[in-house]
This record gives sequence, structure tokens and C-alpha cells, in this order.
Amino acid sequence: MKLKEISSNHLNEKYFYMKHPSGLNIYLYPKKDYNSSYAVLGVNYGSIDATFKTSNNKIITVPDGIAHYLEHKLFEGEKGSAFDLYAKTGASANAYTSFDKTAYLFSCSDKFQESLEILLDFVQSPYFTDENVEKERGIIAQEIKMYEDSPDWRVYFNLLTAMYKNHPINLDIAGTVESISRITPEYLYECYKAFYNLNNMSLCISGNIDTDDTMAIIDKHLKYSEPFSTERIIPQEPREVVKKEVSQSFDIGTSVFQLGFKGNLETARASEKDLACTNIILTALASKASPMYARLLNLGLINTSSFDCEYMEAPGMAAAIFAGESSDPYKAAQVIKEEIEKIHASGIDEETLNWTKKSLYGENIGGFNSVNGIANSLLDFSFAEREIFKYMDCIFKVSLDEVNAKLKEILDVEASSLSVVKPNEK
Repeated sequence: MKLKEISSNHLNEKYFYMKHPSGLNIYLYPKKDYNSSYAVLGVNYGSIDATFKTSNNKIITVPDGIAHYLEHKLFEGEKGSAFDLYAKTGASANAYTSFDKTAYLFSCSDKFQESLEILLDFVQSPYFTDENVEKERGIIAQEIKMYEDSPDWRVYFNLLTAMYKNHPINLDIAGTVESISRITPEYLYECYKAFYNLNNMSLCISGNIDTDDTMAIIDKHLKYSEPFSTERIIPQEPREVVKKEVSQSFDIGTSVFQLGFKGNLETARASEKDLACTNIILTALASKASPMYARLLNLGLINTSSFDCEYMEAPGMAAAIFAGESSDPYKAAQVIKEEIEKIHASGIDEETLNWTKKSLYGENIGGFNSVNGIANSLLDFSFAEREIFKYMDCIFKVSLDEVNAKLKEILDVEASSLSVVKPNEK
């Protein structure tokens, strides 16, 4: 099989794609004039996948936090730690677990092929024993406690708990100290077998690479996977939120808040066009050039360094979230809702559409100057079944009517929750 070239005439950029005979999705994005290279091997499996159906129609529920636990343990193989092997090549390696994916990555300026071999070998070679699983338990328990003491982390997960009743997005990615106490080698092997199938994975590489040499390494180290058949089981989620407001006190000087809007669950995995419309709307509302941003700043309700807006999605859910520090988070949330109601009434006009398109397009073009950003974006788009150049084209192609039709779907004031972490009264 040959690599398929995917190009963009507008951007003068291209990358290569292949569905490898082993089952793996491969994306290669050469940047010949760069000194470094970056590779990320992702699994379409995350913290929300604690209940799933296997190929023999058996429904299995495992302890919360197991995807994150598995990420930790894969670095420790039968012959030692993958980090020790990376130290010999000089590569910087890491991994992360999110709600719907797990990723293993490295960056380097030398010995790329040797580092890629390490990545492909250890992710395909699980080794779990009672002893090494138990050794990790205390480390992860400390990580969980650290996040529990983080105001930014708590304001985020408190929001998700207030918004979602049944969806496992409301559970901490690392689980709880109690849930990880029940994780065993048997559970880890069961989850590995269910999800770590090359047909359920993508390898994304960007930087100073030779495609032929890279494919030779990949061909040598990949093991054939049977067709993927594990099924995610996500509980049905009601349209309304659980709580309108939730708060917690911390030893901090200024309150932090997050205001979330529960999206239309039927279109949680947006197409390239839908994603472009959504990001145009959020840019029009919350960028530093927007009227809402100016009003919040003039009222002293936000500061320039912390206010932000993001669109998040996972199977069965989607949400738009406004966040920042504020001396009066409740007033800030009120202003944001008022501005959203205004834009619902008037719609986005042609002038606003034009400048938001240019702003969003320019922001995304900047991402093509980062090998890390390119590879991570390719991974995200792969699992969402979107194509990155098609999305870029959609930013300019979507119409005013299409953007305004998306407004109510992503920003329903009636389906919103406010999470606040405020200073202790004392």
C-alpha cells in the first residue's frame, strides 16, 4: 500500500496518510526545514470508557481511572522502563489520558528512528504484575490528591458534575483513591485487549522526517490486529443540567469561575463545517476584539491574562465553556448570558462574520508552525473523523445563515451551569 498525499492549495501544505495493513491509521507531516520531530501514538480510549461491550457481546464495567492507570503502567515493560530507553536516544517522552483518548509521545532533534522504535515497541508490549501494579497505586493516589487541591481543576470538574447527570464526563480522569484500589493486572489486561487494537489507534508524526525511512520502521515493528469490535457504552443524558450553580471555597486570593453551556447531544461529534461555525461564534463572543470581552473588562469583571473560552466534545457530549478569574464571578456570568441573549436576538452580522473568519483562520495558520501542534491536531481530527485542511477551508466557506443556525444549538442559556471556586471567608 502507498501513502496518500493530502494537500491544501491555500496553505501550500501537505501530509501523507495510510491505513496500514496492521490496522493502524498513519499520518506523516514532513517539515524538512525544521530541526526537530514529534510523534504521538494515540488510542481512541479514555476515562469515559469504564463500561464497554466486548466482541462476544459481554458488557464489562471496570474501576474508574483505569485508562489513566494503564497509561502509567505501559511505560514499565518486562525489560525495564521506556523512559530509560528514551534517555539513551535523548528524546523527551511523555503521555496523557483525556476523557476519550490516551496518547504516548516523544520529541527529539536526533535519533528519531530509534525513538520511534521504542514508542512502537512498548505500547504494543504490556507487562502487568501484582508487584508493579501495586507500586504504581501510591503514585497515582498522590496525583489524585494533588488535583483535589487544585482550584482550577476543581472548578472544572465541579462544572461537569453540575452539567451532566449520567455521562461519565463528570468523573475525574484519574478516578478516586477508592476506585484505583480495585485495579488489578487482570483488569488492565482486559482493557488493553479491548481497546489497544491498532484499528482503534492513530500514529501522527511531524517534523524533519523522511517518509520512506519512517515507513520502513513502522512496517518492521507493527503487529497485525484483528478488526476492532469493542463498543463504547455511554448512558443517555438528559438535555437539562443537574444544577444551575455550584461553588467551593479554597485558600485563594481571587475567585475563579467556569460557565458551561450544554450542547446538542445529537450532534456532539461535529463535522468540519459545524466545528467551523462553532469556533466562529465563540470567537465573535469571547475573543479580545469582541464587545462582550470589552464590556467584561470595562466593568472590572475579568482580567486580560485568564479569561478564555473553549469548545469541548467527546462521544455523547459537547459543551462551550467560558472561564477566568473574577472579583464577582456571578456578575460576570450574568453579563455573559446577557450578551448571548443579545446575539440570539440579533444574530451575527456580516461584518462580525468577516473579521472572526480572518481571526480564526490566522490563529489556526499559526499552528502549522509547530510540529507538536500539527501532530496533536492530526490525532484529534483522526478520532473525530475530520480532516484538518477541510476544516480550514470551511472557516471561510460557511455562510452567515449556517453560523446563526448553530447559535441556539451550542449556546442555550437554559442549559447552562456556573461553577465558582472562591476564597475562604476567613
